[in-house]
Amino acid sequence: MEARTIELSRRARTDRPRGQHTHLKVGGIADAKRASNPAERALGGARPVTRRGALALIAASGLLPAAMPRAAGGQIVLFFTKSSGFEHETVRRTGEGPSLAEQTLTEIGTRHGFTVIATKDGQVFDGDLDRYDAFAFFTSGNLTEPGTDRAPPMSAQGKQALLAAIRQGKGFVGIHSASDTFHSPGDRSATAPQPDPYIAMLGAEFRGHGSQQAARVKVADASFPGLRGSENGFTITEEWYSLTNFADDLHVLLVLETEGMQEPEYRRPPYPLAWARREGKGRVYYNAMGHRDDVWMSVRFQEMLGGAIAWAAGSMPAGCAADLIEVTPQARMMPPER
Repeated sequence: MEARTIELSRRARTDRPRGQHTHLKVGGIADAKRASNPAERALGGARPVTRRGALALIAASGLLPAAMPRAAGGQIVLFFTKSSGFEHETVRRTGEGPSLAEQTLTEIGTRHGFTVIATKDGQVFDGDLDRYDAFAFFTSGNLTEPGTDRAPPMSAQGKQALLAAIRQGKGFVGIHSASDTFHSPGDRSATAPQPDPYIAMLGAEFRGHGSQQAARVKVADASFPGLRGSENGFTITEEWYSLTNFADDLHVLLVLETEGMQEPEYRRPPYPLAWARREGKGRVYYNAMGHRDDVWMSVRFQEMLGGAIAWAAGSMPAGCAADLIEVTPQARMMPPER
Protein backbone atom coordinates (compact mmCIF):
# COMPACT_ATOMS: atom_id res chain seq x y z
CA MET A 1 0.00 0.00 0.00
CA GLU A 2 1.36 3.40 -0.96
CA ALA A 3 1.15 5.80 1.96
CA ARG A 4 0.45 9.47 1.33
CA THR A 5 2.02 12.34 3.17
CA ILE A 6 -0.26 15.33 3.63
CA GLU A 7 1.00 18.79 4.42
CA LEU A 8 -2.06 20.73 5.49
CA SER A 9 -2.11 24.49 5.09
CA ARG A 10 -4.13 27.47 3.92
CA ARG A 11 -2.01 28.72 1.00
CA ALA A 12 -3.14 27.35 -2.36
CA ARG A 13 -1.31 26.71 -5.62
CA THR A 14 -2.41 24.68 -8.62
CA ASP A 15 0.89 23.73 -10.28
CA ARG A 16 1.89 20.79 -8.08
CA PRO A 17 3.46 18.07 -10.27
CA ARG A 18 2.02 14.62 -9.79
CA GLY A 19 3.98 12.39 -7.44
CA GLN A 20 4.94 15.02 -4.92
CA HIS A 21 3.56 15.14 -1.39
CA THR A 22 -0.18 15.79 -1.33
CA HIS A 23 -0.90 19.28 0.00
CA LEU A 24 -4.45 20.15 0.94
CA LYS A 25 -6.22 23.35 1.80
CA VAL A 26 -8.84 22.60 4.40
CA GLY A 27 -10.78 24.51 6.97
CA GLY A 28 -13.95 25.20 8.78
CA ILE A 29 -14.79 22.16 10.87
CA ALA A 30 -13.20 23.53 14.03
CA ASP A 31 -15.79 26.29 14.07
CA ALA A 32 -18.75 24.11 15.05
CA LYS A 33 -21.45 25.82 17.08
CA ARG A 34 -21.56 25.55 20.85
CA ALA A 35 -23.19 22.48 22.33
CA SER A 36 -26.29 22.46 24.48
CA ASN A 37 -25.16 19.23 26.16
CA PRO A 38 -23.77 20.10 29.64
CA ALA A 39 -21.08 17.42 29.46
CA GLU A 40 -19.84 18.75 26.15
CA ARG A 41 -19.93 22.33 27.45
CA ALA A 42 -17.66 21.14 30.24
CA LEU A 43 -15.19 19.85 27.67
CA GLY A 44 -15.07 23.13 25.85
CA GLY A 45 -18.30 23.95 24.14
CA ALA A 46 -18.05 22.47 20.65
CA ARG A 47 -21.06 20.62 19.28
CA PRO A 48 -20.48 16.85 18.99
CA VAL A 49 -19.90 16.08 15.32
CA THR A 50 -20.11 12.61 13.81
CA ARG A 51 -17.29 11.36 11.63
CA ARG A 52 -19.59 11.42 8.61
CA GLY A 53 -20.63 14.99 9.36
CA ALA A 54 -17.08 16.15 9.94
CA LEU A 55 -15.80 14.65 6.71
CA ALA A 56 -18.76 16.15 4.86
CA LEU A 57 -17.68 19.55 6.15
CA ILE A 58 -14.13 18.87 4.98
CA ALA A 59 -15.41 18.00 1.51
CA ALA A 60 -17.63 21.08 1.45
CA SER A 61 -14.68 23.30 2.25
CA GLY A 62 -13.15 22.52 -1.16
CA LEU A 63 -9.88 20.62 -0.99
CA LEU A 64 -7.29 22.35 -3.14
CA PRO A 65 -3.63 21.59 -3.83
CA ALA A 66 -1.41 23.80 -1.70
CA ALA A 67 2.19 24.28 -0.70
CA MET A 68 3.46 25.79 2.46
CA PRO A 69 7.12 26.07 3.39
CA ARG A 70 8.03 26.71 6.99
CA ALA A 71 6.58 30.07 7.95
CA ALA A 72 9.00 32.64 9.27
CA GLY A 73 9.56 31.74 12.89
CA GLY A 74 7.02 28.89 12.56
CA GLN A 75 7.55 25.28 13.49
CA ILE A 76 6.92 22.00 11.71
CA VAL A 77 5.17 19.09 13.38
CA LEU A 78 5.23 15.59 11.88
CA PHE A 79 1.88 13.94 12.68
CA PHE A 80 2.29 10.16 12.40
CA THR A 81 -0.94 8.15 12.31
CA LYS A 82 0.08 4.64 11.24
CA SER A 83 -2.09 1.88 12.70
CA SER A 84 -0.27 -1.44 12.91
CA GLY A 85 -2.77 -2.46 15.60
CA PHE A 86 -6.33 -1.19 15.99
CA GLU A 87 -7.17 1.59 13.51
CA HIS A 88 -9.27 4.34 15.09
CA GLU A 89 -11.91 6.07 13.01
CA THR A 90 -10.43 9.45 13.90
CA VAL A 91 -7.23 8.67 11.95
CA ARG A 92 -8.77 6.71 9.08
CA ARG A 93 -8.57 8.57 5.79
CA THR A 94 -11.39 8.49 3.25
CA GLY A 95 -10.42 8.97 -0.38
CA GLU A 96 -7.94 11.77 -0.95
CA GLY A 97 -8.93 13.80 2.10
CA PRO A 98 -7.31 13.91 5.53
CA SER A 99 -8.65 12.11 8.55
CA LEU A 100 -10.60 14.00 11.19
CA ALA A 101 -7.56 14.05 13.51
CA GLU A 102 -5.28 15.36 10.74
CA GLN A 103 -7.77 18.04 9.78
CA THR A 104 -8.30 19.13 13.36
CA LEU A 105 -4.61 19.25 14.28
CA THR A 106 -4.06 21.42 11.22
CA GLU A 107 -6.74 23.86 12.37
CA ILE A 108 -4.95 23.95 15.74
CA GLY A 109 -1.67 24.63 13.97
CA THR A 110 -3.22 27.50 12.05
CA ARG A 111 -4.23 29.14 15.32
CA HIS A 112 -0.99 28.40 17.13
CA GLY A 113 1.49 29.09 14.32
CA PHE A 114 2.85 25.67 13.36
CA THR A 115 2.64 23.60 10.17
CA VAL A 116 1.42 20.00 10.23
CA ILE A 117 2.82 17.31 7.95
CA ALA A 118 0.70 14.18 8.35
CA THR A 119 1.81 10.75 7.22
CA LYS A 120 1.24 7.04 7.76
CA ASP A 121 4.50 6.12 6.04
CA GLY A 122 7.03 4.81 8.57
CA GLN A 123 9.88 5.25 6.08
CA VAL A 124 9.87 8.96 6.93
CA PHE A 125 11.93 8.12 10.03
CA ASP A 126 14.77 6.86 7.82
CA GLY A 127 15.08 10.38 6.39
CA ASP A 128 16.12 13.73 7.77
CA LEU A 129 14.37 14.34 11.09
CA ASP A 130 16.13 17.65 11.70
CA ARG A 131 13.46 19.53 9.73
CA TYR A 132 10.83 18.74 12.36
CA ASP A 133 10.50 20.58 15.64
CA ALA A 134 8.19 17.99 17.17
CA PHE A 135 6.51 14.66 16.46
CA ALA A 136 2.86 13.92 17.24
CA PHE A 137 1.76 10.27 17.34
CA PHE A 138 -1.73 8.78 17.15
CA THR A 139 -0.56 5.25 16.42
CA SER A 140 -1.08 1.65 17.50
CA GLY A 141 0.72 -1.68 17.55
CA ASN A 142 4.23 -2.58 16.51
CA LEU A 143 5.04 0.15 13.99
CA THR A 144 7.88 -1.90 12.49
CA GLU A 145 5.20 -4.20 10.99
CA PRO A 146 2.77 -3.28 8.16
CA GLY A 147 -0.16 -4.29 10.37
CA THR A 148 -3.75 -3.21 9.97
CA ASP A 149 -3.48 -0.22 7.62
CA ARG A 150 -0.71 -1.85 5.53
CA ALA A 151 1.14 1.47 5.28
CA PRO A 152 4.94 1.14 5.03
CA PRO A 153 6.32 0.34 8.48
CA MET A 154 9.13 1.97 10.42
CA SER A 155 12.49 0.27 10.23
CA ALA A 156 14.24 -0.69 13.46
CA GLN A 157 16.77 2.02 12.59
CA GLY A 158 13.95 4.53 12.10
CA LYS A 159 12.62 3.80 15.58
CA GLN A 160 16.07 4.35 17.05
CA ALA A 161 16.44 7.57 15.02
CA LEU A 162 13.14 8.88 16.44
CA LEU A 163 14.14 8.15 20.03
CA ALA A 164 17.58 9.69 19.48
CA ALA A 165 16.05 12.83 17.96
CA ILE A 166 13.84 13.26 21.02
CA ARG A 167 16.75 12.78 23.42
CA GLN A 168 18.69 15.39 21.46
CA GLY A 169 15.96 18.01 21.85
CA LYS A 170 12.95 17.34 19.59
CA GLY A 171 9.47 17.42 21.07
CA PHE A 172 7.04 14.51 21.24
CA VAL A 173 3.26 14.58 21.74
CA GLY A 174 1.46 11.25 22.17
CA ILE A 175 -2.31 11.10 21.74
CA HIS A 176 -4.63 8.31 22.96
CA SER A 177 -3.34 5.06 21.42
CA ALA A 178 0.24 6.32 21.27
CA SER A 179 0.43 4.39 24.56
CA ASP A 180 -0.93 1.28 22.76
CA THR A 181 2.19 1.31 20.59
CA PHE A 182 5.44 -0.73 20.86
CA HIS A 183 4.29 -2.72 23.87
CA SER A 184 6.75 -3.99 26.44
CA PRO A 185 7.38 -7.74 26.46
CA GLY A 186 5.43 -9.93 28.86
CA ASP A 187 1.97 -9.71 30.42
CA ARG A 188 0.46 -6.33 29.67
CA SER A 189 -1.53 -6.37 32.93
CA ALA A 190 1.68 -6.62 34.99
CA THR A 191 4.41 -4.06 35.57
CA ALA A 192 7.21 -4.61 33.06
CA PRO A 193 10.66 -4.85 34.65
CA GLN A 194 12.16 -3.47 31.44
CA PRO A 195 9.69 -1.38 29.38
CA ASP A 196 10.17 -1.04 25.65
CA PRO A 197 12.44 1.98 24.93
CA TYR A 198 9.53 3.80 23.27
CA ILE A 199 7.31 3.19 26.32
CA ALA A 200 10.13 4.36 28.60
CA MET A 201 10.27 7.58 26.56
CA LEU A 202 6.48 8.06 26.60
CA GLY A 203 6.13 7.52 30.34
CA ALA A 204 3.45 4.77 30.61
CA GLU A 205 1.69 2.02 28.69
CA PHE A 206 -1.86 1.00 27.77
CA ARG A 207 -3.18 -2.08 29.57
CA GLY A 208 -6.86 -2.06 28.57
CA HIS A 209 -10.13 -0.13 28.67
CA GLY A 210 -13.77 -0.63 29.56
CA SER A 211 -16.85 0.71 27.82
CA GLN A 212 -17.14 4.41 27.05
CA GLN A 213 -18.65 6.32 29.95
CA ALA A 214 -18.78 9.71 31.61
CA ALA A 215 -16.01 10.34 34.14
CA ARG A 216 -14.53 13.20 36.11
CA VAL A 217 -11.10 14.56 35.21
CA LYS A 218 -9.06 16.52 37.74
CA VAL A 219 -6.64 19.15 36.43
CA ALA A 220 -3.44 18.82 38.44
CA ASP A 221 -1.56 21.75 36.88
CA ALA A 222 -3.79 24.44 35.38
CA SER A 223 -0.73 26.63 34.68
CA PHE A 224 0.51 24.27 31.95
CA PRO A 225 0.01 25.52 28.37
CA GLY A 226 -3.44 24.57 27.11
CA LEU A 227 -4.89 24.06 30.60
CA ARG A 228 -5.17 27.61 31.87
CA GLY A 229 -8.67 28.33 33.09
CA SER A 230 -9.39 24.66 33.77
CA GLU A 231 -8.72 24.66 37.51
CA ASN A 232 -12.08 23.09 38.33
CA GLY A 233 -11.63 20.08 36.07
CA PHE A 234 -14.37 18.67 33.84
CA THR A 235 -16.63 15.69 33.20
CA ILE A 236 -16.96 14.10 29.75
CA THR A 237 -17.76 10.82 28.03
CA GLU A 238 -14.70 9.11 26.56
CA GLU A 239 -13.01 5.76 26.08
CA TRP A 240 -10.79 5.81 29.16
CA TYR A 241 -7.47 4.01 28.92
CA SER A 242 -6.24 2.10 31.94
CA LEU A 243 -2.48 2.63 32.08
CA THR A 244 0.52 0.95 33.66
CA ASN A 245 4.34 1.19 33.78
CA PHE A 246 4.34 4.83 34.90
CA ALA A 247 7.75 6.49 34.84
CA ASP A 248 8.97 7.98 38.12
CA ASP A 249 9.54 11.44 36.65
CA LEU A 250 6.08 12.29 35.32
CA HIS A 251 4.77 15.80 35.83
CA VAL A 252 1.06 15.00 36.14
CA LEU A 253 -1.36 17.28 34.30
CA LEU A 254 -4.69 15.42 34.30
CA VAL A 255 -5.96 12.72 36.68
CA LEU A 256 -8.79 10.28 36.02
CA GLU A 257 -11.05 10.18 39.07
CA THR A 258 -12.01 6.50 39.08
CA GLU A 259 -14.49 6.50 41.98
CA GLY A 260 -17.94 5.58 40.72
CA MET A 261 -16.75 4.37 37.30
CA GLN A 262 -18.21 1.15 35.94
CA GLU A 263 -16.37 -2.09 35.04
CA PRO A 264 -13.39 -3.88 36.60
CA GLU A 265 -10.70 -2.02 34.65
CA TYR A 266 -11.37 1.11 36.68
CA ARG A 267 -11.42 -0.50 40.12
CA ARG A 268 -8.20 1.22 41.03
CA PRO A 269 -7.19 4.53 42.63
CA PRO A 270 -6.96 7.71 40.54
CA TYR A 271 -4.11 7.69 38.02
CA PRO A 272 -2.52 10.08 35.52
CA LEU A 273 -4.37 10.67 32.27
CA ALA A 274 -2.00 13.30 30.83
CA TRP A 275 1.52 14.33 31.77
CA ALA A 276 4.75 15.96 30.69
CA ARG A 277 8.32 14.75 31.20
CA ARG A 278 11.83 15.35 29.91
CA GLU A 279 13.69 12.80 27.79
CA GLY A 280 17.28 13.98 27.69
CA LYS A 281 17.04 17.42 26.08
CA GLY A 282 13.61 16.66 24.63
CA ARG A 283 10.12 17.41 25.94
CA VAL A 284 7.51 14.63 26.00
CA TYR A 285 3.75 15.05 26.49
CA TYR A 286 1.02 12.41 26.52
CA ASN A 287 -2.77 12.65 26.72
CA ALA A 288 -4.89 9.48 26.86
CA MET A 289 -7.98 11.29 25.53
CA GLY A 290 -8.86 11.45 21.84
CA HIS A 291 -10.86 8.33 20.97
CA ARG A 292 -14.13 10.08 20.17
CA ASP A 293 -14.89 12.49 17.33
CA ASP A 294 -16.68 14.90 19.66
CA VAL A 295 -13.61 15.05 21.89
CA TRP A 296 -11.48 16.07 18.90
CA MET A 297 -14.06 18.66 17.95
CA SER A 298 -14.15 20.22 21.42
CA VAL A 299 -12.41 23.52 22.08
CA ARG A 300 -10.92 22.29 25.36
CA PHE A 301 -9.16 19.28 23.79
CA GLN A 302 -7.91 21.38 20.90
CA GLU A 303 -6.46 23.91 23.34
CA MET A 304 -4.77 21.09 25.25
CA LEU A 305 -3.07 19.88 22.07
CA GLY A 306 -2.11 23.38 20.95
CA GLY A 307 -0.51 24.10 24.31
CA ALA A 308 1.17 20.69 24.42
CA ILE A 309 2.77 21.14 21.01
CA ALA A 310 3.90 24.67 21.84
CA TRP A 311 5.58 23.34 24.99
CA ALA A 312 7.05 20.23 23.35
CA ALA A 313 8.45 22.23 20.44
CA GLY A 314 10.08 24.66 22.87
CA SER A 315 8.09 27.78 22.03
CA MET A 316 6.27 28.01 25.36
CA PRO A 317 7.93 27.39 28.75
CA ALA A 318 6.34 25.46 31.61
CA GLY A 319 7.42 23.74 34.79
CA CYS A 320 7.97 19.99 34.54
CA ALA A 321 8.93 18.86 38.04
CA ALA A 322 8.29 15.18 38.80
CA ASP A 323 5.23 14.80 41.05
CA LEU A 324 3.71 11.39 40.31
CA ILE A 325 3.83 10.23 43.93
CA GLU A 326 2.55 13.53 45.32
CA VAL A 327 -0.39 13.87 42.90
CA THR A 328 -1.37 10.21 42.38
CA PRO A 329 0.30 8.24 45.21
CA GLN A 330 -1.47 4.97 44.33
CA ALA A 331 -1.25 5.21 40.54
CA ARG A 332 0.68 1.94 40.31
CA MET A 333 -2.05 -0.02 42.09
CA MET A 334 -3.64 -2.10 39.34
CA PRO A 335 -7.24 -3.40 39.21
CA PRO A 336 -7.86 -6.77 40.88
CA GLU A 337 -7.37 -9.79 38.64
CA ARG A 338 -10.57 -10.99 37.06
